[in-house]
Amino acid sequence: MRILLLSSCLFAGGLAYAANDLPGGGIDPQALSRHVRVLASDEFEGRAPASPGEERTVQYLIEQFKASGLQPGGVDGSWVQPVPMVRAQVDGPVRAQLRQKGKSQSLTNGVDVTLQSLRPQAEVNIKDAPLVFVGYGIDAPERNWNDYKDVDLHGKIAVMLINDADFEAEAPGAFDGKAVTYYGRWTYKFEEAARRGAQGVLIVHETTPAAYGWATVKSSGTSPLFDIERTQEQALAQHVPVRGWMQRALAEQLFRDAGLDFDAEKRKAMSASFQPVALGDAKLSAQFKLKREQVITRNVVAKLPGGTHGDEAVIFSAHWDAFGIGQPDAKGDRIRRGAIDNATGVATVLELGRVFAAGPQPQRTLYFVALTAEEKGLLGANYYAAHPLAPLDKTAAVLNIEMFSPDGATRDIASWGKGRVSLEGDLERVAKARGRSYSPDPNLEAGFFYRADHFAFARLGVPAITIGPGLDKLDGGVEAGRALRDKYFADCYHQACDAWTPSWDPAGHAADTLLVYDLGMELANSRRWPHWEEGSEFRAIREQSEAARR
Repeated sequence: MRILLLSSCLFAGGLAYAANDLPGGGIDPQALSRHVRVLASDEFEGRAPASPGEERTVQYLIEQFKASGLQPGGVDGSWVQPVPMVRAQVDGPVRAQLRQKGKSQSLTNGVDVTLQSLRPQAEVNIKDAPLVFVGYGIDAPERNWNDYKDVDLHGKIAVMLINDADFEAEAPGAFDGKAVTYYGRWTYKFEEAARRGAQGVLIVHETTPAAYGWATVKSSGTSPLFDIERTQEQALAQHVPVRGWMQRALAEQLFRDAGLDFDAEKRKAMSASFQPVALGDAKLSAQFKLKREQVITRNVVAKLPGGTHGDEAVIFSAHWDAFGIGQPDAKGDRIRRGAIDNATGVATVLELGRVFAAGPQPQRTLYFVALTAEEKGLLGANYYAAHPLAPLDKTAAVLNIEMFSPDGATRDIASWGKGRVSLEGDLERVAKARGRSYSPDPNLEAGFFYRADHFAFARLGVPAITIGPGLDKLDGGVEAGRALRDKYFADCYHQACDAWTPSWDPAGHAADTLLVYDLGMELANSRRWPHWEEGSEFRAIREQSEAARR
């Protein structure tokens, strides 16, 4: 097979740059496309954890790593790190009813609401639980912010907004303007309500602040949930009895029937003086059975042992899981294939492993990790971070890859969120060396920094970023790139149409993979340690580990 694009020259911005100094013949665009085609094929059934699709995925990854000449990097000399979890799924019909002003309204799961539970219980059976609006559901003492005030949520359903209080404010306030903080993430909101003893949580879905449409909520909200193994006491403390989302139209009706205006109450919630408000006499009843079972899923890990500084590590990662088989879409298709999200990232990790293994021995040990259960809350990454296969204080950096583009080359490359980490400047530097540019995340309001596997490492102090595609297309510029991105998130994100097609153009994917290689090569052979910059919430954690290392 003729290796395209990068074995002879890289075209960026109309200029050619030699790239034939790479081992193994360079980055192969057709190999990247082939990996995506296989991983996103119907045979792999959407790569859900603890499914037949996982078994096929894990075996494929092991075969590819072996063929590249890498060594097993998992537990006890194996290629995998077992990740014990609990899988919880709705078993049978969901019955939900809203009572307000003497009227009863049946709610359809997946249409009006999505209802789930990770509580260790066989059944959800909630009867006439009052609804209370708690604004954005945030308690951030360091920002002098508490949406809950002294409201008692025991036996009640907390209704709250997605994102955080600055997102639609006229000017930045206690948070970071449109750059969402961790407080804006649904994961935090569920956890905080559980800490306060709520009977349940309903997040109001709005497409712009959520950064995805209702179809994505429905897809996720009607799929099995996964959680790490916890004691009974821990699980009860961590999870509310019922959790989910509601359509904005339903929220507007709720507020209106309670004598409130949704938009007016939302504006009040943008202020630290906000007070929780009962939604009139509205009460929610919900009943459904749960099927809970212990399962083992797996991170797949390969390594390339280092030389002089082999006790130090650099990690290249991407999540292998997608959403498996779900409800049929408008065309009757039930397989959520996850081609862009994130077979592209896994393909990059496989190709990087091949190219690095064909070259000289690195000074630091390189780990190539395909992580499980990212779509279930970064669970595979969190498990690795809690049970690292290389000490975290000796891990120089994590380069995580997400959602590279099938739409051809761009002039730029990007990273997710604003991490305040030196790796962002490093990525900009290697991009410029190849005649390309670096674009900061143009959608900080989407909170991507907290939605990718690198965050599991970052929160423990390890310098980490997620690298993704730029928007400045060679053909059509930023306008064309943004249009393609917006269409993907509107139509295919977490949907069956996220699939490989014969029109797939891997040129941009290959060019971006080359930049990850360049940065990885520097990190593999440098005595420099990436660092968190001033203003990062992770800086102190890393400095403590660095002091211990010295």
